[in-house]
Formats: sequence, structure tokens, C-alpha cells
Amino acid sequence: MRRHTPRSGAGPEPLATAGCAGFRALLSRRQSMQVGSLGALGLTLADFLRLEARSESNDSQAVASGPLVARAKSVIHLNLPGGVPQHESFDPKPEAPVECRGSFGVVKTNTGEVFSDNFPKTAAIADKLTVVRTVVGKIPDHALATYHLFKGYSPTAVIDYPNMGSIVSQELGVRGELPPYIAIPAQESSGAGTGFLSSTYGAFELNADPGTAGFAVRDFSIPSGVSRERFDRRLSLRSIVQDHIREVESDPATLDTMDDFYRRAHTLLTSVQAQKAFTFEGETEETFQLYGRDTTGSVIGSDLKYHKKGLAERLILARRLVEAGTRFVTVTYGGWDAHADIRKNCLDQMAPLDHAISGLITDLDRRGMLDTTLVWVTSEFGRTPRINASAGRDHWARCYSMLLAGGGITRGVIHGRSDATAAEPANDGVTLEDVLFTIYHQLGIDADKRLLAFGTRPIDIIKDGHLIKKILA
Repeated sequence: MRRHTPRSGAGPEPLATAGCAGFRALLSRRQSMQVGSLGALGLTLADFLRLEARSESNDSQAVASGPLVARAKSVIHLNLPGGVPQHESFDPKPEAPVECRGSFGVVKTNTGEVFSDNFPKTAAIADKLTVVRTVVGKIPDHALATYHLFKGYSPTAVIDYPNMGSIVSQELGVRGELPPYIAIPAQESSGAGTGFLSSTYGAFELNADPGTAGFAVRDFSIPSGVSRERFDRRLSLRSIVQDHIREVESDPATLDTMDDFYRRAHTLLTSVQAQKAFTFEGETEETFQLYGRDTTGSVIGSDLKYHKKGLAERLILARRLVEAGTRFVTVTYGGWDAHADIRKNCLDQMAPLDHAISGLITDLDRRGMLDTTLVWVTSEFGRTPRINASAGRDHWARCYSMLLAGGGITRGVIHGRSDATAAEPANDGVTLEDVLFTIYHQLGIDADKRLLAFGTRPIDIIKDGHLIKKILA
């Protein structure tokens, strides 16, 4: 995630680089693709669209199987890196000892369940969503768990697996003029990469935060001083040069991929619809308030002011993108690795999160988009059942919560029950592979399907995943 110097009234307060060394290292490894200039060709987005696709994976093909009926057209994936505490969010334990339940109370949902009182607005629309309280992870390490979350596999030294957005991009393709897979503001480094798939299916990263003043996707226009006619002449010249190279190129597959990148870049640079989707044009003040644009945490920043967090704008933009045809949007928010003072961490970040989640789901429902848009709220793992000596919670992957809404997911359901301290599933435990398998299924993708890695090796999209039938409408 990009970090910004705080300015009074000019965008989100940057989150402190808190958390364990593993989480800080994860943050420092995040790499943003830079939008580079192609000089005389004038196609500034081509690098952004991953010009350097690996030729050895360009011919990756899927082993054919019968199509499923898609309930969801798009996914908005809201990821909360660092490990959100289940006790302070969607699985409070009000009757547990204070060292387990923490210092927050509970709020009743409109379905008769309870959430932490950090989430009153989400509780008020609980009839529109499903919470899975018994997700079982594997290893409570930030980098490994993030890789597992985004890809459905644990990392190995033998093969790099593709992430979910890339598989959706390959399997479902482009819908409209926008890239099928977009990351706001940028992609998580540990879950990034298309693995053995072509880089054609990588995320389009904004590398700009919609929550900051003067937001604009960098170099998302024809270069200054270059007219449309001149731009088109440069494109024609590039095509002539490319055709000549193709005549002497022994393996034209790489050039074909590059041509696709140029074509997509040209569309984004010249399409009115594409340009508009990446703005807030036409959005009303009521919509910004619905998503909680002005909501702040209750922790004063370093400049002695309360600051907006920018999540509202990120999710409004995500909604605009799926409305315009994008199939998979990943939004990143916050830093949740609270080994110390978990109460302060929650007070700082959860009010904007609560407001934005409820706003997004409500807005999608009002627009008639919730049935075809699957909202998925995740973290790489949860936190320990007991609060530690530093008033924080440590890593815990054996039982944690995820929220889903729309896209054919049953409304108003709490799936699974954790034990008395939210340490282990008491019933209906599900693996992360099960969750990913179910989301693929809702998109009409058979997760039992095998993709050919390196042209010869069949790899399951998800291995050992099962459909969570109890959460499907």
C-alpha cells in the first residue's frame, strides 16, 4: 500500500508501520509497477500492462471441462493485511474471561446474532451478508499465509502458483473495455504474480490512492503535447516496425502477447468509458456519506488531528469498476498486526471499515448489483484467543472469520461456530481452499479444472477444496 505524508483534510492518515518484523518486511517488499514511458511510441500504459510477459508461459492452456452456471459476474475482494482479530470483529465472546473477550462489547445484528460493537453499521445489514466464523488456515506467518490466501496453495520452491484474480482473468476474459483484474491501490507482494500463467493475466495496479486529494491514475492519458493524430501516427509506426520484426522472429508468441498489451493500452488511453470508470464523475454526496468518507477513527494522529482513512473512496471506485465490466477487484486497507495495544489499533481503523463495508453492500443492493457482485472481506489469519502481556494479540490461523455477501451467497447466515474462546472450530470448520473453491464456483469456474503449467504439467486450480453448500442461496 502506498504511504502518504499526512496533510490536514487532504486524504487518509497513513497507518503506522506497526506489527511484527515479518509484517514490516512484507510491507517493505511490496512493489508497485511503475507506468513507464515508451518514448517515441507514446504508449505510457504498455509497461503498466506487463509488457515483459514470460514467453514460456504464454501457451499455458486449460484442460477443458464443462462450464458451470455463473451466479456472480464480479468479485470485490477487500483484504485487511496483518491479521484482523476475530474477537473484536465478527466473533466476539462476551461470556469469556476478559483476557479472551477483550475490552469491547457487542452489538446485536438485525438477524439476532452478535458482532463486536466496533461494527454497528454492518450489524444493521447482517441480513444481506454471511459470516464464516470457522475458517481454518495453515501457518501463522504473514508472507506464507498471504500467498495461501491469494493463491490457494502454500508456496514451494518447485512452482509458483497463479493468484485468484489472474485465474479469473484467464478463465473469464475481458468484459467491456476495462482490464479484468485491478488492484487498488496496488497488489500485495506476497500474493502477487501470475505464477505459471502468462503475465497477460496480471493485475492492473493503480499505484495511486483514490482516498487522496487530486487522485488520478498515473499517466492515464495521452502524453502532454501529443495530439490524438500524432499519437495514432506513432501507433502506426510501431505496428510497421513490429511487423518487420515478426517476419524474422522465430517464435512470434511473445510478439503476439506484446501486441495484446499495446491494444489494451491504446483502448484505456482513448476510451471515454474506461477513463470515466477511474474517476468519481457523477457520484453524489449522499453516496460518499453512505460509504463513510468523513468517518475517522478515534485515535489522534501525529499532527494532533483525527484523519479520514480513504477506504470509502477505494470501495466506491471498486464498485464503479465492476459496474463497467471489471471481473475481479482487490482493495487493500489498513495494518492489523497488533501485537501490542490491540484496542488502540481497532479504535483507529474499525469505524471507517464498518461504515465502508455496510455502505458498499447497501449501495450494491440498491443498484441491483448485489446478486451478481460477490463481496469478500479477508485477512491472512486471525489473532490469538488470549490477549498478551503487551495488551495485544499474536498470530492465530486455527480459527478466524471471513465475510461474504452477494453473488449467490445466502443472506443473513452465520456459518460455523467456534469454541468458547474462538480458538478452534466447534462445528462446520472450513478450509481456505473450501472458501476459494466456492467463490470460483459462484463465478462459473470449475475449481477442479486443471491448468497446464509450462505446457505439460496439469495443476488443479484448487487442490482439495470443497463447495460450502450451506452458504449458497
